[in-house]
Amino acid sequence: MRPATLVIEDDRIASIESFGADESIDVGDLVVLPGLTDTHVHVNEPGRTEWEGFETASRAALSGGVTALVDMPLNSDPVTTTLEALEAKRAAAAARCSVDYGFWGGLVPGAVARLASLREAGALGFKAFTIESGIAEFPPVDRSTLRRAMSILADLDVPLLVHAEAADVVARATDAVRARLGVSGDTDVYADWLASRPAAAEAEAIAGLTELASSTGCHVHVVHVSSAAGVDRVRAAKECGAPLTAETCPHYLFFRADDVSAGDAAFKCAPPIRGDADRAALWGALRDETIDLVATDHSPVPERLKAGRGFFGAWGGIASLGLALSAVWTAGRSHDVEMEQLARWLGERPARLAGIGDRKGTLRRGADADLALFDPDAEVVVGPEHLRFRAKVSPYRGVRLRGAVRATFRRGRLAYVDPDDARIPEAWIEATAGSDGGSGMWLRPSASADRDGEERPDLGTESDR
Repeated sequence: MRPATLVIEDDRIASIESFGADESIDVGDLVVLPGLTDTHVHVNEPGRTEWEGFETASRAALSGGVTALVDMPLNSDPVTTTLEALEAKRAAAAARCSVDYGFWGGLVPGAVARLASLREAGALGFKAFTIESGIAEFPPVDRSTLRRAMSILADLDVPLLVHAEAADVVARATDAVRARLGVSGDTDVYADWLASRPAAAEAEAIAGLTELASSTGCHVHVVHVSSAAGVDRVRAAKECGAPLTAETCPHYLFFRADDVSAGDAAFKCAPPIRGDADRAALWGALRDETIDLVATDHSPVPERLKAGRGFFGAWGGIASLGLALSAVWTAGRSHDVEMEQLARWLGERPARLAGIGDRKGTLRRGADADLALFDPDAEVVVGPEHLRFRAKVSPYRGVRLRGAVRATFRRGRLAYVDPDDARIPEAWIEATAGSDGGSGMWLRPSASADRDGEERPDLGTESDR
C-alpha cells in the first residue's frame, strides 16, 4: 500500500501515477480500495421484494464499497432456472440496480439440459444444493445429476457453486435433537440448532464434491464454509489437485456461537455460526489461502419470519450487505490482517470467480474505475440507519465496527458518499443527492485470461504466490 494518483478517463483507470499529480483530488488519509465484488447475494427480485430488491440491495452495497454483485438464483420467484426467469431478473435489475450486476443460474433436478442455453444467455455460472434449500421450487440435486451437470459445465468453463451439507447427516442429527425436544419440536436454545447441523455434514459433502470435481474437471466452488472440518476437506482437495475453491462469510469470521442469545433468530443461518475453534480455523484458512475469498451470503427476510418462531421455525439467513468490509476488518485486526488482503478477499478473487476479473475488483490500467474510499480508523455502532437493505433484521445491530466507507465510485462516477464525514466535499454530497436507483450495468460472460487452461480454479494472482 502506497500513496499514488489514479488517472481516470471516462469509466476506466487510465494509469497509476506518482502521488501529487496535477489536477488531482486529494482524499487525505483515506485508503483507496478497488470497488468490492460480492458474489453471494440473495436480492429476491422478482417475487419476494418484501424481503429485498435491487434498489435497496444496491444502495446497501454502495454504502459498503461494493460496486458489483452477483445475484443468487433463489429466493426470487421464479427461481433462475429458465431463460424466462433470467430475463425477468435482468429487466428488474436494469430498472432499479445502481451497482453493476450479474447472475448465477440454478441447477435443480430436470434443469441439466438448460445449462448451456442459460450460459449463452448470460449466466456467469451455476448454483446447486446438496440439501433442502428452504423453498420447494429449488430442490437439491443428487450425485448423478451433479455428475452430468459438472461434465457440461467443465466444457462450458464456468464454476458450479454448491451449498455443501450432506442431507443424510443433517437428517439424523435433526431427528435426534427433535426427539429430545419432545412435543414442541422447536427450541429457543441455539445449541440445539447448532447440533442439528453438524460440521460432519459439511465435511462429508465437500469430500463428495472433491471426487466429482476431480473426475469431471469442473471447477467447484464451495460456498459459506463454516467449520474446521470443512476447512480440512477443502485443504485436502487442493492438495490432491482437485479444481475446487471455497469461500467463507463475514458472520462466520466475526461471530461465534456464544454470542447468540436465547431465541435470537437474527443469527440463524445454515450452516450455522459455530464455536471459537471453528472461527480460528477459518481465519487460518483465509491467511494460508485454503479459503479463497469472502462473500456475504446476504439473505434478508422480514421480522415476522424471524421473531418468536424458535430456531427451527424461523427463516434462516444473515442480512449484512454493506457491512462486510468493516466486519472483516474489525475481526481481522486480531489476526494482523492487512488492507491488501481485504482487497483480495472481498474484491479481486470474487470478481475472478465470476469471470469478470478483467475489469472488476482491481486497481490496474484498463479496469473499471470502481473505488471504495475507506477510513480504517472510524468506529460505528451499527444502527438502523446503517442497514440500507430492505428488511432490517441483522445480528450486526448494536455491534461496534471499526472502519467505514466514506465514498464509493462506480465506473468513474461518484455513487455514494457519507454525508456525516466532514472531509467529504459538499459538492460530492450534492452530486449523489436524490439518486433513485438504476444505471447499473449487466456483467455478461467475457473471455478472460482468468479462465484459461489449467489455471481456471486458481483465484490468486502472481503477487499472491
